[in-house]
Amino acid sequence: MSRLEVTGVDVYYGRVHALRELSFTVEEGEIVCLLGNNGAGKSTTMNMLSGLVRPKVGTVTWGELDLAVAKPWSIVSSGLVQVPEGRRIFSTMTVHENLLLGGHTVRDQKAIAARVDDVYQLMPRLAERRRQQGGTLSGGEQQMLAIGRALVTGPKLLLLDEPSMGLAPLVVKQVMEIISTVNSRGTTVLLVEQNARAALKIADRAYVVDTGEVTVSGAAADLARDPRIIEAYLGG
Repeated sequence: MSRLEVTGVDVYYGRVHALRELSFTVEEGEIVCLLGNNGAGKSTTMNMLSGLVRPKVGTVTWGELDLAVAKPWSIVSSGLVQVPEGRRIFSTMTVHENLLLGGHTVRDQKAIAARVDDVYQLMPRLAERRRQQGGTLSGGEQQMLAIGRALVTGPKLLLLDEPSMGLAPLVVKQVMEIISTVNSRGTTVLLVEQNARAALKIADRAYVVDTGEVTVSGAAADLARDPRIIEAYLGG
């Protein structure tokens, strides 16, 4: 069992206290979402899990791996893969070339080819545009490409940072459906979202992060009915 466990974590950017005694868990097979406004510490949390920033205090483990000290490339090789905020695809490379880059830590070329084919089946729009440069895609298509590139890596735990940002409601629905399908095929998902309504529809559990600490947690269905969450995040 690969359980993600974050316990009592503090992260600083210089003198800025970005995360304060942050604690949460993600069990294998779940979709867990972190909700919160801009500046709440959600992206810092994702970068900490990916080894890009280090906790000053606390423990971060995924299965047997100590994420507080593991190198970023070792974390990716272990199956923990982040789709960063802003997609960060390679705009001058084709869709197909972007997907192949997702396999840079995978030695088995047949596995890479099979995963690329799986991505095209999951997201037919990418298959239609496989020879187009990434920069010519719409925002929704670029988000799909970023997710697809991560899937070629072979994630066991997929970190998604604001996948609905800047997308039209219909496209958000499509992206959330893709995330649900990926999860149903056996990939654990940690989802950071400002779009609480969309995230809570697909998540098993959720945590609300405010100024670097968890303020509310529970089953996603319960939080969707919580008056505090409705007022703060669901336009109530």
